This record gives sequence, structure tokens and C-alpha cells, in this order.
Amino acid sequence: MYKSVTAAEAVKIIKSNDRIYIQAAAAAPQELMDALSDRHEELRNVEICHLHLEGEAKYANPEYKDSFHVNSLFIGKNVRHTLKAGNGSYTPVFLSEVPLLFKRNILPVDVALIQVSVPDRHGYCSLGVSVEATLAAIANAKHVIALINNQMPRVHGEGIIHISELDTFVEVDRPIPEFKMPEPTEVENKIGDYIAELIDDRSTLQMGIGTIPNAVLYRLGNHKDLGLHTEMFSDGVIDLILKDVINGNYKGIDSGRALTTFLMGSKRLYDYVDDNPFVEMRSCDYVNDVSNIKQNPKMVAINSAIQIDLSGQVCADSIGTQMYSGVGGQMDFIRGASLSEGGKAIIAMPSTTKKGISRIVPFLNQGAGVVTTRAHVQYIVTEYGVANLYGKTIKQRVTELVKIAHPDHREHIEKAYFDAIC
Repeated sequence: MYKSVTAAEAVKIIKSNDRIYIQAAAAAPQELMDALSDRHEELRNVEICHLHLEGEAKYANPEYKDSFHVNSLFIGKNVRHTLKAGNGSYTPVFLSEVPLLFKRNILPVDVALIQVSVPDRHGYCSLGVSVEATLAAIANAKHVIALINNQMPRVHGEGIIHISELDTFVEVDRPIPEFKMPEPTEVENKIGDYIAELIDDRSTLQMGIGTIPNAVLYRLGNHKDLGLHTEMFSDGVIDLILKDVINGNYKGIDSGRALTTFLMGSKRLYDYVDDNPFVEMRSCDYVNDVSNIKQNPKMVAINSAIQIDLSGQVCADSIGTQMYSGVGGQMDFIRGASLSEGGKAIIAMPSTTKKGISRIVPFLNQGAGVVTTRAHVQYIVTEYGVANLYGKTIKQRVTELVKIAHPDHREHIEKAYFDAIC
């Protein structure tokens, strides 16, 4: 009844002026993306929307600007160049609200490109390691094209679709892209120590991918009864789950489950989540919904920043005027943790860049975007300590943030701030 085709045949349905949505992160359907890119000579003005994607994005080649325009809802390294080259744009949006762009027809979707597991005996496939906004894109797309990958794990939760919902599919058998985590540096380990001290037993955690979250996880082995309610997680949580440190028993919502919306890591992670009822994947408008997050007592949100000014404004998506990443889910979880009973919203970062430039500054650089406002911010952590800004005046915040700035910059940033306002 259902017949597989080649990737080249599958993407023939795409026309000039169409809008495409591509499933995010490690679930990006590479063969379909490549086949679409190969049609650059015959297509014009195709808009390609997506969050961060792993793998190669040939369609983002500036030479194909007449054929494809990249609309990044979160900017990944493989498409960052499009903003300067002119064949790409960035749409600022909270991760929790990305599905609304499709549901409310703000971004009508012509074709959704996805990747799924092989169907079970009832014909149901799993979206595997990335659900995020894909369900909303599928529901609102005129045409759904899927890779059915024999190596995509079957992950429990909301991301289950029947093969009949696929208009076209291509069968493949290849590994899911892996993300290799480098070991934390000495600075990141110090930050991890400070954050671990802030986490109480029976807390629920949100933490992303990166060496600082991993440094924190390494230090939680003696904690008890932690939970996970996070937009993504990686390998660092596996051993804590196996040791019953993370069990979700005291979560306020979806207790006894690790809740997430996408996954990135090694094959060990993908094997671990395959058919594992403890791991539940749901759409980002559920996982990142503030009203859901705040139901978890002692919710701890750990996020990063590019730059923070002395009033507590957090820039996390741009370097001055140059867009770097995106709003993502930072504000969703900062707000949710802040409203949680006993919750803690944490922004963690090294005090300086690799070039020795202070990340704590008197004022944000010209053009820098504010992702977390000074009214939302709570804890700021660097390798020099913890600044709790919640309920503090601006003057008190200046004092607290100067204390955790790099010693080489403390005097300068404090003087520059007061010289400017006095």
C-alpha cells in the first residue's frame, strides 16, 4: 500500500515560491535536504524555515540565493553566514511559540521535511530525537515528506505519527549524527561547582547541551530525587538516571518521566532512549510552556549568555549587531523557574571570552539584543562566584556583578558605568 521512492523523486513536489519546514537538530533529514539543494537550477524563491540543524545545509550556499532563502528560527553554525551574505534572515521567537507560527498561519507551510523511525506493526512511526515544532508543521503542511530511517530510535511521548500521514517517504539506513562533548575546562568546572551548590535535592532541572551543563551534571552524583523538564538533554544525564539520582519522583508535572523536546548526543544516548518509557518527548509548546514549567517545585533553569551588563540585562543571541544564535527557550525557562516554588533561574558563563574580553560590561554593545531582561534575571554565575540579583536595586546589582567579573576588568567596568551615569 505504501511505497518508498528516491529522495530526488520525493522532493519533486516542491515548487518555486513554496515555504519548507525542516525537522530540527539531529533529526534533520539530510538526504531530502541534499536532494532539494540539487534542484537549485529549477527552483526560485523557496523559503526554508528551521531551528538549529545538524549536518550540511547546501541550500544555504550564497550562490543559490535566487533559489533558496533561509529563515532561521534559531541560527546554527551551518547557516550563520547567510545573514551577512543576504540569502538568509532571522525570526526572533520564543521556542514555546514556534508552533503558533504554523497553527495561526503566520508562516503557512507548503512542505514539511521530516525523519522518522520505521513503523511498528500498527503503522506508527516516531519522530525520534526531535519533536520541537515538527508536529505543528506536519499538521499544517500541504505535503509531508519523510525519511524512514532504520536507525532512528523510537522515542516515547507525543511525537508519534501514522505512516498514512506521510504523503511521500524515502527509506534509509544510516546513523543519527552524533555530538561529541569536549571535557570541561578548569573555568567551566569552577562554574559547575558553584551551580551544583545551588541545586537542592528534589529539584527539577533544565539544562542544555554544552560543557558547563556537563560540568554541573558531573557534580550531582550525591544529590537525591532530581527531575528533568528540559527542552533538550545529552549523554550527561544517563549515568545519573541509572544511579537513581534523576528519577522524577518529585516533579509537579509528568512525574516519573524525563521530559524533553529534542535530544543530541552520542549513539549511547540514542540507544538509551530507544523504546525507553522513562523518556518522554513532547512538542515545544508544551515542554517550554511557562505554566507547565512552573508546576515543578524547585525548578532550576541553567542557561548561558554572550554578554551581561551591570544592570542585569542578558544578551544571548547576538554579538553586537551580528546575530549569532537565537532567543530559543531561555526566557521560557527563566520565567518558569522564577515562578516555581523554590525555583532558581541561573545564567552561567565564563567571565571573559577566549580573547580575554570581559563578558560582564557596563553597557551592552551597540546592537546587542536583550533575551532575558533585567526584571527577569535572578542568578548570574561565573568562575568567580554567584551573584543573586533578584530583588536588588541597580546599584546593588553593579556591586554584585563586579565581584564575579574577572579581576583584571573589575575596576574598569565599574568606573565606566558610574562615569556614564553620573
